[in-house]
Amino acid sequence: MKNFSVLRLNLYLVLLILASCKIGPDPEQDVQQLEKEVKILPPDELYGDLFYDVQTKSIFEDSKTFVDVQPEYNVGLIRQRYSMLNDTTAEGIRNFVNQHFSIPGEKEEYKTDSSSINSHIKKLWQVLKRPADDRVSGTLIPLPEPYIVPGGRFREIYYWDSYFTMLGLQADGEIETIRNMVDNFAYLINSYGFIPNGNRTYYLGRSQPPFLAMMVQVLAEEEGEAVLAEYLPELELEYEFWMKGKEKLSKAGAVNRVVRLENGTVLNRYWDELNTPRPESYREDVETAKEAMQVNPTLSKEDIYRNLRAGAESGWDYSSRWLVKDENGEFKLSTIQTTSIIPVDLNSLLYNLEKTIAEAASVSGDTDKAEKYNRKAADRKQAIQQFLWDAETQFFQDYNFKENRFTNNISLAGVYPLFFSLANNNQATEVASRIEKDFLKPGGVVTTPYNTGQQWDAPNGWAPLQWIAITGLRNYEQQELSNTIKKRWLAINEEVYKRTYKMTEKYNVMDLSKESGGGEYPTQDGFGWTNGVYQKLSSEK
Repeated sequence: MKNFSVLRLNLYLVLLILASCKIGPDPEQDVQQLEKEVKILPPDELYGDLFYDVQTKSIFEDSKTFVDVQPEYNVGLIRQRYSMLNDTTAEGIRNFVNQHFSIPGEKEEYKTDSSSINSHIKKLWQVLKRPADDRVSGTLIPLPEPYIVPGGRFREIYYWDSYFTMLGLQADGEIETIRNMVDNFAYLINSYGFIPNGNRTYYLGRSQPPFLAMMVQVLAEEEGEAVLAEYLPELELEYEFWMKGKEKLSKAGAVNRVVRLENGTVLNRYWDELNTPRPESYREDVETAKEAMQVNPTLSKEDIYRNLRAGAESGWDYSSRWLVKDENGEFKLSTIQTTSIIPVDLNSLLYNLEKTIAEAASVSGDTDKAEKYNRKAADRKQAIQQFLWDAETQFFQDYNFKENRFTNNISLAGVYPLFFSLANNNQATEVASRIEKDFLKPGGVVTTPYNTGQQWDAPNGWAPLQWIAITGLRNYEQQELSNTIKKRWLAINEEVYKRTYKMTEKYNVMDLSKESGGGEYPTQDGFGWTNGVYQKLSSEK
């Protein structure tokens, strides 16, 4: 693929020269067409040596900054100029980038104020809204309708974030925006066969937790059940993506995102089509692979990259869920093994997708399809009960299918079966007890009980998991615990807002005097899903 891309770029440069010399029948049209093709490439292929030099020489503190730049000139011309650059020191490259690109984040126009938190969030919807994209520029995949971005370094739409953002939009009556966002996801899945992690070319190897069915359900709550039938084709495409390769598994094993166990049971895992460093975290991934191979020389860097990418598809990038303890009893990112794990949250989401397709088929009058997907959902429910419920710990857990055992790294992913009403009453009671004992903290529920330095671990709490836990507990009439989590989460949002007039990506729920932390980048403010969950919960009577 890379050689083909280089060939295209060389051809592009030839056409550019022809166009400048007015040679040929219509060189301008050829250049425009080829420019369009070139610009849909991920940044490592789009910018070539410039990309690698910028990332390896740490021109920007955040690896994501350069992959989000907007070219000010024709990309072929930029590459040609860079190939002739004499000063390739860090300072020389920095000057070159500043001269040829618009750098994201340099112009921050929004200023916080001391209005009420609900009023602040309503104002933020307009700040975080982006218009329909009218052209291809850099790595951004254009979308046909306006959309909401999370905020901070997250300057594009994100898949699973958007469901939780929609909860707040729904509370504020922003139904047109919800439909626009669902239509954008329909556009993406029809264009690419799946919904990418976000609308950037460097996300085209992976998706994120499949929340499309939940988004369609939110829209159906406002516009009626006919919405389900309207998006049935896209829901089926979503399902086909996650089940791709199933027909190749005649015996135990895994392909793409599908796992077949020894007894023939089929469940799913997170995956990525690529096994290279993530362009948006290039330096970090290279360093993690190097560390992993120093500890275990039998590992391949391609496997490490694939597991890092799969961890990013999970949305939990990163967490002890995907790691194993080293000889010192510590969790290190270099031990990541995401692709060996059957996650309880993913399979609960796919159960919901199967149920939603069945409901949508029923609404559209296709009873055979409805029965087919109801059977699939019933089979998955049975499999979740058999393989993801740990009778010893009395909790739903992730399962390492290569080692035929639970990971024994408990997390709030274990409450997803309650959110989708997959648990029985006894299981729900045990899960509630475990949440109260190991996860409930002064600011809500912590993501995992383990403090590893990763952002999806202690001491951090995240808005989407508060909503999943609160709603899941409500489904089984665990009202007291549910209300306690809600009260504490709203309180920490309000306390931080009172101090900073900001809504942040995540919160330290264990020590309310401290900020959240961990992971590859600083805590971001904005923030889409925090706004959404706060607005939804605070609007309840």
